[in-house]
Amino acid sequence: MEGYRGFLGLLVSALLVGFLSVIFVLVWVLHYREGLGWDGGALEFNWHPVLAVTGFVFIQGIAIIVYRLPWTWKCSKFLMKSIHAGLNAVAAVLAIISVVAVFDYHNVRSIPHMYSLHSWVGLTAVILYVQQLVLGFLIFLLPWAPLSLRAVVMPIHVYSGLLLFGTVIATVLMGVTEKLFFVLKNPSYHSFPPEGVFTNTLGLLILVFGALIFWIVTRPQWKRPREPGSILLQPNGGAEGMQGAMAISSSHSPDSAEAELSTEGAARKRTLGSLDDAGQRSTM
Repeated sequence: MEGYRGFLGLLVSALLVGFLSVIFVLVWVLHYREGLGWDGGALEFNWHPVLAVTGFVFIQGIAIIVYRLPWTWKCSKFLMKSIHAGLNAVAAVLAIISVVAVFDYHNVRSIPHMYSLHSWVGLTAVILYVQQLVLGFLIFLLPWAPLSLRAVVMPIHVYSGLLLFGTVIATVLMGVTEKLFFVLKNPSYHSFPPEGVFTNTLGLLILVFGALIFWIVTRPQWKRPREPGSILLQPNGGAEGMQGAMAISSSHSPDSAEAELSTEGAARKRTLGSLDDAGQRSTM
């Protein structure tokens, strides 16, 4: 890998900042917000930020860069697809539970649903994330999708995955600020109380984590190498050696632009080659 030390430093930094984000959100709800529970009250609501940061931010971020880890490059692409899909599935489950906690809390307290920008963007992100996960599983993980369909969907899959990750970070930051405005009355939020300063630091950690993930995943020199015997496919299904090609993979990251030659594609290529050889012999 080119620039291995730089990659390793950024990876360790991302993991450290992401882990600190999870620790900070736990300290926030356990120390400042009285803890966790599932009784329809404030303690149930506290699951919302904990699960959102742990699953929707930290685990999703790891799922995005999993293809970039050079220690996994000797693993089969199918195994890495499965790990990538599994991490995203865990993130989706945690995000759904966090939304259920909020709706349950609002029902018990007779609070209106879906009135804030945070709720609009957040619920939209959860719905699109689940849709992204299902389509990725059907098109890229299962073997029946045509290669041409994968080549067409791949750039959309990559773009939407990164867009959703950025949207989730923005939504979490909106939610943290909204919560502080609601709960910090005496002393007020604008008087710099310890809880406000601590939670603002949590927001900065989440932002830095997102920036590190985006940097790692957008460096072309840290892509997963193409496997031997693989080809790059154009959206119309044609094969090209190096230039102007699309990816076939289940990754949200740009290294998902590394395509695999499927068993079906290899058989088709061998068949065409045999026909061509036979045609040449018939003209001699």
